[in-house]
Amino acid sequence: MNLVTLTETIIKKIVTDPESVSVKEFETEEENTIQIEVLISSDDMGKVIGKNGKIINSIRTIVQASSSLEDNKKVKINVDSY
Repeated sequence: MNLVTLTETIIKKIVTDPESVSVKEFETEEENTIQIEVLISSDDMGKVIGKNGKIINSIRTIVQASSSLEDNKKVKINVDSY
């Protein structure tokens, strides 16, 4: 599965306004690294980040694990600059 699609699917299941979710992949300076940017409604920010960042860190872990099955690239996920 595409890592951007996986990230978008997970985020859309968490938020109350899935139509406002935008997930895009960007080039990085680092070799073998994927940068994924997630934009969401400010109302859903707490749901996606979670207390002390636990939810977004869990999402990062899932996406990173998926990457190691296919591409074995390092994945960085930013949610509205978090």
